[in-house]
Amino acid sequence: MTSQRLIQNFRKARGLLWAGPDFNAETLERSLTRLGLTLTRVDQVDAAALDSEQDIVFLDTDQPINASALRHPETGFTAAPVIGLVGVEAPSRLRLLAEAGATAILRKPVSASMVYSALFLGVNNFRRLRSAETRLAAVNRKRRGRRYLIKAIVALIGARGLSDDEAYAELRRQAMRRRLDLEEFCEGLFAPEMRFPEIWPPLDVVSEQQGGTYAQDGMVGGRAGGPDESDDRDGGRSDQARRA
Repeated sequence: MTSQRLIQNFRKARGLLWAGPDFNAETLERSLTRLGLTLTRVDQVDAAALDSEQDIVFLDTDQPINASALRHPETGFTAAPVIGLVGVEAPSRLRLLAEAGATAILRKPVSASMVYSALFLGVNNFRRLRSAETRLAAVNRKRRGRRYLIKAIVALIGARGLSDDEAYAELRRQAMRRRLDLEEFCEGLFAPEMRFPEIWPPLDVVSEQQGGTYAQDGMVGGRAGGPDESDDRDGGRSDQARRA
């Protein structure tokens, strides 16, 4: 597995300071400006609007916060790198940082000499964690979809008299043709309108526009040219016969 590239330059990134009005942000803002970042104080954070490649949230735990606001509503992942601003190391406040997905901390009062270290760790740990979460989610999706693959294999064996290897090869061929994961393709087969395995292989409607018309793709396993091409060949043979 290729190791993930570490980010060292944070220019043009955007810092979002989610802190109370009593927090003195002068040192933090000055340090970030020297590193090429901007800092904007916010009253709340919308996870759906955060850009994980640009935004960095500085979260002050010495205020009431809702840690779930930093998690994307669809994936549940932390939406952007979070660096905690810690004044009192109480377990309850550290737990909030953990729930928010913080990957680095800055002790208050903020020391300018520690800002770059927190940025480096916060951003790169976030990227590494996000990569691991994404891979794990993909594995879980495939695992959940395995039952549809097994159901599809059994259905083809019963309906077509194929062996298990032949049924798997047919399903894999159809999934690759549609550029879908095998499990995702098999799950779609059991939609009511698919009438699987009564209709196999399923018909596709090709969305390629050719001369203002749309072509309908034929069934896999037949000749690649389809009926029109066969008619052209038959017509060609007839012309040759008449000339002869």
